[in-house]
Amino acid sequence: MTELSLKPLNPLPIAILVFGSSLPATPNSNHESVQGNPLLSQARQLEPNSLLQLILTNDWSDELEAALDEFNSALTHETVIYVLKKIDTDPKKASSFFNWAREENGFNPNSSVFSFMLRILANKATMKEFWVTLREMKELGFYLDEETYYTIHSCFKNDKMASDVVALTHFYGRMVEENAKDSIAQEVADVVLRDEWGNEIEKELGDMNIVLSDNLVIRLLKELRNYPRKVLKFFDWAGKCSSYKHNTVTYNALVRVLARHDSIAEFWSVVGEMKGEGFEMDIDTYIKVSRNFQKFRMLEDAVKLYEFMMDGPYKPSEQDCSLLLRSISGADTEDLNLSLVFRVVNKYEAAGYSLSKAIYDGIHCSLTKVGKFDEATKIIETMKNVGFEPDNITYSQLVHGLCKAERLEEACKVLDEMEANGCRPDLKTWTILIKGYCHTNQLDGALMCFSKMLKNCEADAYLLDVLINDGFVCQNRLDGAYNLLVEMVNVVHLRPWHATFRLLIEKLLEKRKLEESMNLLKLMKKQNYPPYTEPLVRYISKLGTVEDAQEFLKALTVKEYPSIGAYIHVIESFLKEGRHSEAQDLLYKCPHHIRNHPKVSALFGTKTKP
Repeated sequence: MTELSLKPLNPLPIAILVFGSSLPATPNSNHESVQGNPLLSQARQLEPNSLLQLILTNDWSDELEAALDEFNSALTHETVIYVLKKIDTDPKKASSFFNWAREENGFNPNSSVFSFMLRILANKATMKEFWVTLREMKELGFYLDEETYYTIHSCFKNDKMASDVVALTHFYGRMVEENAKDSIAQEVADVVLRDEWGNEIEKELGDMNIVLSDNLVIRLLKELRNYPRKVLKFFDWAGKCSSYKHNTVTYNALVRVLARHDSIAEFWSVVGEMKGEGFEMDIDTYIKVSRNFQKFRMLEDAVKLYEFMMDGPYKPSEQDCSLLLRSISGADTEDLNLSLVFRVVNKYEAAGYSLSKAIYDGIHCSLTKVGKFDEATKIIETMKNVGFEPDNITYSQLVHGLCKAERLEEACKVLDEMEANGCRPDLKTWTILIKGYCHTNQLDGALMCFSKMLKNCEADAYLLDVLINDGFVCQNRLDGAYNLLVEMVNVVHLRPWHATFRLLIEKLLEKRKLEESMNLLKLMKKQNYPPYTEPLVRYISKLGTVEDAQEFLKALTVKEYPSIGAYIHVIESFLKEGRHSEAQDLLYKCPHHIRNHPKVSALFGTKTKP
């Protein structure tokens, strides 16, 4: 991971360049980039970014450790998490830093740092370090939480590390059993949840003579996480105990628990209290809380939290900024708040960072989505001026916005402009344009674009589904949909989605096109999809013939005969529709072993003769 350039390329905030609006001047950044200084000189700068820059720009060595030793104060929890997050793609270096922090700098890791370190080490290259760290964590009395366990378990499984999956499962299982025996956390949680918080609850907790520790407090916060008000009451009570004092670890655990709709006011109150106590939100907590806000569309809070972190020493990365912009632009058009976009960007610029291509695209995406095409053009020009050429991402956003505004001719011209500028439209760009035509019921225009696309680009199952579902089916042109799907399978050898087959079979049967539906059933079998039988059985049992039923059964399998269950299902459906003669006729045309099967005989109430 490379450090961001700290020299702003634009002398004015981006909102002024785009809208020409009068905005407050951005403050000068006090966080200067460290470039070309000797290691020891760098080490004397105690800001987290200086430490990070030193580690990022040098291989791990005795010389680097000597430089790091110049940091004459113990590292904080927040700083260690910050550095580990920035170097998490280099597990070996992360492990070296973690060990140096503990052995040389005197840093005492807590359960949060151990868990974070384990997530970094959970890959094939550092399995020895992973198991050593996990065992050491356990020996120090720390608990591997459920979230971390499942995250690592998933990593091992995805990397096909079967023996490590088994070992981790056994290790975690034993840890859970041992913690269950030490039932103090559950006992405390039971007391807190039993009734409304009050003097009686506090007295009972006091009588329990609990020995509070960070580990126990964190476990209890998680136990109580679905009751945010009680979480706060317990946290306040614990902080008043004479033998215990909250710290950055427990405050970070608390804000994670409170980061939800029904306790957002309490969340911000605790964030302010935490800052007042001299503690910082660590970067791992920020990322988890921010993504939670984005997931549940709490975008105002996500932006407010971003601004809060950018004003502190542990600034989110460029990737965090672009992800937040993407979440904002992902809102429905009527809910998209451009002020949030520019609050994020202006705060990013105010910290002294120059905008990356991803951030320009994030701004551009929001502008095109709400139809501000003139402003979007200014963004592209600004982007070009600082050395970023528009690419398929940029152009696709413009095409999407124009299609949304039903300005399809202009959207088509964008693709021509792309070609002229040496940027060939990719499948995603074509799909956006074709979908735009389909959504405005201009299927012929969509097909013209599709034909043009096929000269340079292969279709995929999603685009085929768009044409069939959003185009042909919506305009009730089922013959065209059927012919297109068959051609794409037989000629282009494309594998459609199972859902596309299902939809078209249902629609064809509504128009009594049994033959075509049966052909699609056969194509599904060739594509190794489970056959979509139920609508065909319903149709044949109501309107079909015995010959149709035979043809259907033949289409179900490549073997000599379908299963007994398939025969029973069709015969039973005829009987339920009151078509007993058809059921009987089908029975007599069945193979010998089917006619004499006890389950088939039971349908007719007698033993059937061959």
